[in-house]
Amino acid sequence: MKKKKWICLLLSALLGVGTAFPQQSKESPVEKVKKIGDKLIRETPFAYKLGLASRSTSFNTLNFVDFGRTFGLGQEAVAYAYTQLSFPRDTTIRVETEHNDACKIWCNGQLVYENKGKRDIKINRGERSMQMTSSFLLPLKSGNNNVLIKSATFGKEWCVFLQPPSDNDAVLSIVRSYPQIGLTNLNNVDKQVSNLTNWLIIGPFRGGIDVVHEPEQEFKFGYMYKGLHCPVTWTIPKIEVLGEMIDPEVWGTTYQWNYHNGGVAWAMQQLGELTGADKYTKWATDFCDYQMEGMPFVDYQVNNLRAYNSANAMVINSTLLDFTLAPSLPILYRLRTDKDFKNRNIYQAYIDKMTNYARFGQIRSEGMTNYTRDTPEKYTVWVDDMFMGIPFLIQAGLYSNSPELRKIFFDDAANQIIDFTKHVWNKDTRLYMHANYTSRPGIKLPHWSRANGWAIWAMSDVLMALPKSHPKYKAILKQYQTFVYSLIKYQSPDGFWHNVIDRSDSPKEVSGTAIFTMGIARGIRYGWLDKKKFIPIALKGWDAVASEIEDDGTVHKICIGTMCTEDVNYYMNRPFFDDDTHGSFAVIFAGIEVQRMMDEYAK
Repeated sequence: MKKKKWICLLLSALLGVGTAFPQQSKESPVEKVKKIGDKLIRETPFAYKLGLASRSTSFNTLNFVDFGRTFGLGQEAVAYAYTQLSFPRDTTIRVETEHNDACKIWCNGQLVYENKGKRDIKINRGERSMQMTSSFLLPLKSGNNNVLIKSATFGKEWCVFLQPPSDNDAVLSIVRSYPQIGLTNLNNVDKQVSNLTNWLIIGPFRGGIDVVHEPEQEFKFGYMYKGLHCPVTWTIPKIEVLGEMIDPEVWGTTYQWNYHNGGVAWAMQQLGELTGADKYTKWATDFCDYQMEGMPFVDYQVNNLRAYNSANAMVINSTLLDFTLAPSLPILYRLRTDKDFKNRNIYQAYIDKMTNYARFGQIRSEGMTNYTRDTPEKYTVWVDDMFMGIPFLIQAGLYSNSPELRKIFFDDAANQIIDFTKHVWNKDTRLYMHANYTSRPGIKLPHWSRANGWAIWAMSDVLMALPKSHPKYKAILKQYQTFVYSLIKYQSPDGFWHNVIDRSDSPKEVSGTAIFTMGIARGIRYGWLDKKKFIPIALKGWDAVASEIEDDGTVHKICIGTMCTEDVNYYMNRPFFDDDTHGSFAVIFAGIEVQRMMDEYAK
């Protein structure tokens, strides 16, 4: 008799029911998720393609003019840049800016910003935008507004950066409308030009920010101005050619550096181990090599070409757990499980940086151990960060050869589970809120499904690794069990959980359902949950997830990445995408854990 049939019979006998286990005609969980892995292998090139630097016509992100790339460096000079901002009504916006040396900015002929003297560019990557040292108010009238920038250089650097403030306005950005930027509405500029760039520039001129040149007085096309060395006219900045992703569809379906794509690589490592199929492990290795070996190229694009939002840019000096610890999991896991490979030193250098960041770099709640964020306001605790940081701590502890260091990482992980729960656990509903504004503790955010999934994932990772003698083990186990008993009350008869867990009128969603199924299957395997009660729940959850996996490996009903807000309607109406890797890696992990659970009870 085939092994699968034995599994069916044994589990049916164990549960005392004949239909609680998937029928023999159904594919096993591992066979189902192998289809996802096979599709990833078919469709992921792990290479860059050359393309023109992307630009946005909405002034909702960083804009900059690099005069030095066009006019050269090494001499004292000034130059001008021109664009238009368009808005449907009169308004005033705050604009952040960074620049070298002196700079003046006019809007509709009115001077709105001036800063003189020598200065270096000081830009740091914030959680969700670049952090700049200056800002100014920009009054816009209804319609088109002319913006003129005058930039000086003493020869060392020559750039001006502009962006709307965003790190502290993350929630507002959900519904905010932004001005349009560019040359589209300028009559004397051909569409081919306006499709290439948002800016016109002219220079260089004789140095000195207070020396008035003709572009300040009159704007002319087909006219030669007296330049520093020779006559000059309006042109466009140097258009950079960058390495970008090949055939990206949406953010969540590429192999860009971020936590959910790193999660896919981590899942493929597990799938390779479970099946013994090298092709899944190779995919994960290719992902890791692509990211680690490509860092010098990415660093060049970010720090030399100023392409701060280019492909994989967040691997360079990010301060958000989504782009630091969580995507590093497959890098760290390979170091743990593969003791000898050619570029191991690159991996090691990066993980050394990440383990230091895990201990000393990431901000934490005041008076507590848990990781926190600056967005949408300082010390906002996101339940997401239970996954973004805690599994890395566990893997770092398992990797460490030092008992003392392993204890530090394990203690940190355990303490964070307890402290996160103090912040984001809703005692009334016995579910996790998506986030908690520590400065406004009375506000209760919705119980988003995938966010609750991150909580059970982190708890189960800690429980699997933590010695039962650890002083926090029992408290974490109790919290895990309390949470699971609450979760199962909200499971639909067809096995799904809703995108907002306690709102049955919200859509049923795959990624949260997959993570809950995975977390319950783990609980059954490790004896944290009663197998007779919970095996049918795990199998029902898996059947729901499996119903959204096509034969070609496509996965449906995955909620896209989501900011936090008090507005439940925001969560109720979030778009769903096929193959969004937020869901793909969760589904692979769920299939693996359910398969392990089934195999465990077939022995």
